[in-house]
Amino acid sequence: MLTKRLLPHIALALVVAQLLLMLVSWIVSAALPMGGVRSMLSGEGIRWFLGHYADVLATPLLVWILLLSMAYGCVTKSVSLHARSYRESRARIITLIFLLVFLCAVLLMTVVPHAVLLAADGSLWASPFSYSLVPLIALGLTMAGIVYGLVSARFTSLADIFDSLISGLRAAAPWLLLYVLLAQLYYSLLFVFA
Repeated sequence: MLTKRLLPHIALALVVAQLLLMLVSWIVSAALPMGGVRSMLSGEGIRWFLGHYADVLATPLLVWILLLSMAYGCVTKSVSLHARSYRESRARIITLIFLLVFLCAVLLMTVVPHAVLLAADGSLWASPFSYSLVPLIALGLTMAGIVYGLVSARFTSLADIFDSLISGLRAAAPWLLLYVLLAQLYYSLLFVFA
């Protein structure tokens, strides 16, 4: 409910801020040509804005939002916290076993000497492990949701699994729009004042 009321206003504020930045950058660069402020309405600014639009948005953060939203959809569509049937009890146990196996596999790729996800110096941070942490979490949650859904019979077809994945994307859609607007404003600020 808060999302439906607040997020449209935030989105509008970001669009207005972007337009104000364009206008102010043009005015300041015209008034103080040696001031170091670049105009977004100049040829250079327009080329940068249109030429780098996709590059600005294509960040790991966008991928993380997409992966975590799919995991969220899969988990929320598959897991019922209130049901007490035998099938769901069995699904919880099997899902916990799956999560333990998944965790053991990740540990084997990170904690043993010369593990594949360690950095060249053997550290965990600034390594393939640290760069893949969010995708690993999303993969584990997604797979756990699928296992639970299949064992509990909440998912009875491939279409059910597919629907659970895209339901998370539907839920994240307002946040994706805010990400697009915020990322563009942030990188526009860097362009104007850098």
